[in-house]
Amino acid sequence: MGRFMLEYIERESPIHAVSGAVKLIVFLLWSILAMASYDTPLMIVMAALGIAAFAVSKTKINETSFIFKALILFMIFNLTAVYLFAPEHGVQVYGTRNVIWNGNGHFTLTLEELFYLFNMLLKYCMIVPAAILLIVTTHTSEFASSLNRIGVPYSIAYAVSLSLRYIPDVQKDFQHISKAQQARGVELSRKASLPARLKGSAAILLPLIFSSIDRIDTITRAMELRGFGKYKKRTWYSYRPFSRRDAVVLIAALLLFGLGMWATFRDGNRFYNPFAATV
Repeated sequence: MGRFMLEYIERESPIHAVSGAVKLIVFLLWSILAMASYDTPLMIVMAALGIAAFAVSKTKINETSFIFKALILFMIFNLTAVYLFAPEHGVQVYGTRNVIWNGNGHFTLTLEELFYLFNMLLKYCMIVPAAILLIVTTHTSEFASSLNRIGVPYSIAYAVSLSLRYIPDVQKDFQHISKAQQARGVELSRKASLPARLKGSAAILLPLIFSSIDRIDTITRAMELRGFGKYKKRTWYSYRPFSRRDAVVLIAALLLFGLGMWATFRDGNRFYNPFAATV
């Protein structure tokens, strides 16, 4: 059964062997380049590299299937919204207008708009595998120490670690409460109508909130008793020292980032324009 939430998946792979700090830096560089660039060949290469890294990590699709399905729905919604609110934005970006369908009113379909939406889809294909890899291949404690090593205060880094660690607990609580409600006769399966399922899900929300508040109170008291936040620095149990593998990955990421930024802005325009020859 696929996982409903993202959490660390322990595996032996080259991606897992890289330290969390290096993976975080690589992800930040990757994200900056993904946001800055509209160079289509570059984005295709980066999307392919991201998918290849996902395969190298030995992470199975069914282990993150729920997240992928949710992101696919979000991508469809976002791309549809972009077209509905700005059907001529691609024309403005690329400076040409090749009409495929005239439509009704201001709703037209052009090659430029389709190409712009394709580029947006590529951006998702670049960032989503990298973001999922960062979470499923990095232990939460190591991720917190990585944030601290790049300058984030350890109290904030620890809060992020607790949040990531708390997600699977909330998932388990939801499943336990859901089974308890179904044992009491509340129908939550697909046999019930959608309004009935929504009403049944609402009955799970209140116990889930109370159990979450109780867990937060327990963790807060435990941290206070241990003097959390008293000192400006702290040590990390899951700290991983910098290795030669990390140096190679970091140098490769910096070179890729520099090459990508050069490819993006080499002509003074970050948009790859295949329609320029037809102007």
